[in-house]
Amino acid sequence: MYNVAYVEDEKCIAHKGCRLCIIYCPEADCIILDTEKMKAVVVTNRCKGCELCVVVCDAAKHNAILMAPVNAATGVIDLSKSKAEAAALGQAYQG
Repeated sequence: MYNVAYVEDEKCIAHKGCRLCIIYCPEADCIILDTEKMKAVVVTNRCKGCELCVVVCDAAKHNAILMAPVNAATGVIDLSKSKAEAAALGQAYQG
């Protein structure tokens, strides 16, 4: 198991113009704007688990993003479990 970002819709204020997580995510097209809900959405199979989105969201006092373990075989995020071991930023982007 590894961690991926998960955006809590009820806390996300992308509809008010906030796009910090989308702007600062180092992985292209990993966090996108759902134009129907006007909320940020993480593309799970692109997320490297670096937690940069969590840092910028928390710094803006929104606290809308959490890291949750995902089953590598199924790609299902398990919100009932605590975080798995985090990869260091350098590890997340090796090969």
